[in-house]
Amino acid sequence: MREYSRLIHFESAGETFFADFPAAETALSIGISVRAHKIFEEWIKNENPLEVVVEKLLPPLPRSDLPIYCVGLNYRSHAKEAKLNVPMNPPVWSKPCASLASPEEEISMSRYCASNFPDWEGELVFVTSRECRDVTPDEAESCILGYTIGNDLSCRIFQMAEQNAGQFFYAKAFDKFAPIGPVLVSPDVFRVDENTKLTTRVNGQIMQDTQIARDRIFSPAQVLSFMSQSTTIPAYTAVMTGTPAGVGAFMKPKRFLRHNEVVEVQISGIGILRNKIVFPEEIRLADKPPEIKLDIIPSSYWDVMVSPELVEMTSTL
Repeated sequence: MREYSRLIHFESAGETFFADFPAAETALSIGISVRAHKIFEEWIKNENPLEVVVEKLLPPLPRSDLPIYCVGLNYRSHAKEAKLNVPMNPPVWSKPCASLASPEEEISMSRYCASNFPDWEGELVFVTSRECRDVTPDEAESCILGYTIGNDLSCRIFQMAEQNAGQFFYAKAFDKFAPIGPVLVSPDVFRVDENTKLTTRVNGQIMQDTQIARDRIFSPAQVLSFMSQSTTIPAYTAVMTGTPAGVGAFMKPKRFLRHNEVVEVQISGIGILRNKIVFPEEIRLADKPPEIKLDIIPSSYWDVMVSPELVEMTSTL
């Protein structure tokens, strides 16, 4: 693998390109000109470079046709707010590749998703550099291509036991529910230390704010090692590594995403992943969460996740 600083994946004139964008250069923005390659393998070998203009950023992944792995309860603060025990092993599930979304992309939620308590989860993401199976944590370190940022968007109602037996996949697997970006930073450049912070803002308001090293339970290498036991993990797989405290479902009162809100996930040393949430016209409510049919919600759900303010709302859907 070639040495690099920050990998970007982008569109220009209807084609896609990969480029190394060193941190020492000018700020990454649409309209800049970079030395890029059409094919990732050409980027690795530094063959056939072209000077092109960045028109639209894409997820900084060599492949977009792989499932995205996710980890739950990997931050002590999140386990505490959820009133759950810290697990012995990281809970793992996946999102389909159709969940992938680009940095700065508008996330157009369907009526179905917008009306079932959409929530944010800012996360550190790593991407594998090669196929691996049965690796130790030490071996896993050499299997990581780089680090980026993700937002594990979730429709909270479908995480309840009464709805889907408590499993996570369905609640998180909707189209465009995995924004990732804006850059993939080399392990030679980015390392989590005591100063590395993860911050999530919704319309500028800080919702999540933690020092990753102090809060995190399992490191990326430990996560990858656990995932790979008796399981082949393909090269260029993206893995979301969990979220800290501050998700809307556990706020008092509860707080869910609304139409036209902008979610920003920032990790020091990587950058900011930014996406606007867009609801269908019939449920675009600027000042309160989406209203839903109360008769589809089991009574125990309200005790765990939903605020009294929502219970009192009159259904319009």
